[in-house]
Amino acid sequence: MIKVSYLIVRKFPILRKLVEKAHMKETAEQFVKRVISLSIMASFTIAILSFFLLDKLVFKGNIGKTLLGTLVMFALSFFVVFSLFIQSPRLELRKREREINKEVLFAGRYLLVKLDSGIPLFNSLLDASRSYGISAKYFKEIVDEIRVGTPIEEALAETRESSPSKYFKLILTELITSLKTGVDVSIGLREILNQITKEQVLEIKTYSKKLNAFMMIYMVLATVMPSLGVTMFIVLGGFMGIPLDTATMYMILFGLAFMQYIFLSILKSMRPMVNL
Repeated sequence: MIKVSYLIVRKFPILRKLVEKAHMKETAEQFVKRVISLSIMASFTIAILSFFLLDKLVFKGNIGKTLLGTLVMFALSFFVVFSLFIQSPRLELRKREREINKEVLFAGRYLLVKLDSGIPLFNSLLDASRSYGISAKYFKEIVDEIRVGTPIEEALAETRESSPSKYFKLILTELITSLKTGVDVSIGLREILNQITKEQVLEIKTYSKKLNAFMMIYMVLATVMPSLGVTMFIVLGGFMGIPLDTATMYMILFGLAFMQYIFLSILKSMRPMVNL
């Protein structure tokens, strides 16, 4: 399995970059090995369940066809589960991006206040790493790099390259530029923060427009159509003699609840993570 994971990482070198940027506590090879193991276990479980279902409901005692169907289900399950699990670094990066964007203005303003007070940049970063909020742990990563001997410019540059947030990259780029040119850090940082504020206000306005259209779709697909559909189904079922037992009603209820969950998940993913 180690050789297989090595070959996969070698075939897709972007996995190594994603694992590093996501700050996962394992190498790319170890991550792929873990994904393969989890995929095999999940697929094996699905295959066992499929064997009994296929044997009883589809092939009805034909062991040869049941085994073949089980192998097909194992292969399909492995492909689907592996494809989902291998995306976890991207999901972790997305999570980190939303966390940083939520407090990027607070973090930048905190640094600006410290710098305007005459505190050196490293001490300002150190104070930011000790402050409350999610942004503190990202400043702590920079401070830890500096403490182990990395020059402050290199530590900021490394964090900029690994940061998934474009706003945090803008702040770090301004800090690096100010260090290299020797200009006052607070002047450029104030301009960057004003730019970020304008972009986040624009994101909120864009989200408001999307939300209006989304709510119209939600009203039709998740409110009007289910209520009318269930009513029509009950009426037509009564005329056509279709039995409406408790199991059928619970299935309809489960379908409606699942639809509501999907819409709420989409709505949550659309919301911009800003904190002005």
